[in-house]
Amino acid sequence: MSTVLQILNLAGSLGLFLYGMTLMSESLQKVAGDGLRGFLASMTSNSFKRVITGLFITAIIQSSSATTVMVVSFVNAGLLSLAQAVGVIMGANIGTTVTAWIISLLGFKADITILSIPLIAIGFILTMSKKQRRKNSGEMVIGFALLFLGLGFLKSSVPDLTANPEALSFIQKFNGNGFWSILMFIGIGTLLTMILQSSSATMALTLVMVNFGWIPFELAAAMVLGENVGTTITANIAASVGNVSAKRAALAHTFFNVMGVIWALALFRPFLRLIAFIITGLGGSDPFVPIAESMNPQAASASMLYSVSLLHTLFNVTNTLLLVGFTPLLVKMVTLAIKSPKEEEKHRLKFIQAGMLSTAELSLDQVKQEIVHFASILTRQYTLIRKAMGVRDDEEFETMFKKISYYEEVSDRIEFEIAEYLNKIGEQEISTESMKRIQAMYKIIGELESIGDSGYNLGRILQRKRLNHVSFDEKMIRNIHGMMDLLDKAFEIMIANLSAGYMRLNNIENAKDAEKDINKYRDMLREGNMLSLGSNAYDYLTGVYYMDVIGECERVGDYVINVSEAIMEIKS
Repeated sequence: MSTVLQILNLAGSLGLFLYGMTLMSESLQKVAGDGLRGFLASMTSNSFKRVITGLFITAIIQSSSATTVMVVSFVNAGLLSLAQAVGVIMGANIGTTVTAWIISLLGFKADITILSIPLIAIGFILTMSKKQRRKNSGEMVIGFALLFLGLGFLKSSVPDLTANPEALSFIQKFNGNGFWSILMFIGIGTLLTMILQSSSATMALTLVMVNFGWIPFELAAAMVLGENVGTTITANIAASVGNVSAKRAALAHTFFNVMGVIWALALFRPFLRLIAFIITGLGGSDPFVPIAESMNPQAASASMLYSVSLLHTLFNVTNTLLLVGFTPLLVKMVTLAIKSPKEEEKHRLKFIQAGMLSTAELSLDQVKQEIVHFASILTRQYTLIRKAMGVRDDEEFETMFKKISYYEEVSDRIEFEIAEYLNKIGEQEISTESMKRIQAMYKIIGELESIGDSGYNLGRILQRKRLNHVSFDEKMIRNIHGMMDLLDKAFEIMIANLSAGYMRLNNIENAKDAEKDINKYRDMLREGNMLSLGSNAYDYLTGVYYMDVIGECERVGDYVINVSEAIMEIKS
């Protein structure tokens, strides 16, 4: 019975961990504003800053697992690029070595879970606020707290090996098998870290075994290498509920640590001799001499602890120095390993990710391409809305509504990123014509973002209609599809005008005609609705939802014509 309860505790702890990560990621997307984006951009603008950021955060919270989970969340929320995340994770690997030194020097391990309950209290107070931003901030704080609490429960739900180290004394009999013993203890270190969900916990156990003289320095070093592989499982668990970028960040962590273990194995003996040389040079005992054979067992034990801690630090520092310059290659590797779904690839910036071009004019051409791409993305939202009209199953509708809502979030993000890029172009010396193009582009992306908002509003109208058990008859649905057909035509014209640009676009009569058609159709349906209500063809509430859909579609037509008009304003 106790075994069943222990399994349930493990499952519950994992569920709490994953829920905390999901809550934190979702709330980050809501809370993230210009300030946070700017801070992250400045702190991760180059490889050195990325590494230092990861090192500092991990040294403070005493958990590389928590740091990597946060990084995966930032990637999932679109706050960090994959290359930036890789740099922070490299720094986190160095930062986690601080724990080994604390254990070696003081025998004390900080517990990040002690802050979880106070954080939940703070988060709950924030969620009681009437202001949406504070509510979102409260959810983010609770997400952080649950994440830490989940990590703590994961560690406490497994057998307490650190409290009963004698249970592993059987490991001694595996000594003396040469290189196979090394590989075996790498596997043991990996497995224990995966089970304990903390490389720091496994490091503590390794230090205990070294201190008691159960295993020699070589096998302790092998366990340390294994811990660096095992610790990557936490980020991969966190990424399992994230998007493709989050999964790639977690895989990059795995690739980085595995490559480090490979070179360390190739230079295993010389590397350990270097550690011994440094320790003995500082007045310590040779770690290759067993504690039982030492003239001063206490000093030998301390030197052994320092040797293992130094190895942990030197390995991660060296691995970072060797591979930080290959971050772009590492990013390419994980991108090839984890393919993006076609749909998601279309939802991200495509043309301005590489940065500024040599002149403002060339950069503005990039923005033009990105805006066309932005408009194309939005048409997919309206394709989903059309499909949602005919969905009968509630669960299927909710799945489609989430996708519709996602497009609204995408439109917000893309608008912000294009505007930020335009800001940078505007800081350069540019011509009057280029300034007019920038002003028009600001207006265009604002109108496109409004189209995304209207798409979400249409989804909400359909959702409320279902909650109130209102249904449209075949004629209503046919009329709505007729309006959507006119919108599709207007979208096609808008994208064609955007692609042509102000240089080749002589007039927008086609766009004006499309907008007139939408208005006429709206007026006709409005009159028909009044007649139907008068003849009791359907109830008043049904008519309200019906006209809400038609009215929102007409509003989209206004945004669409505004885009074409903004292009023409450059000429005037």
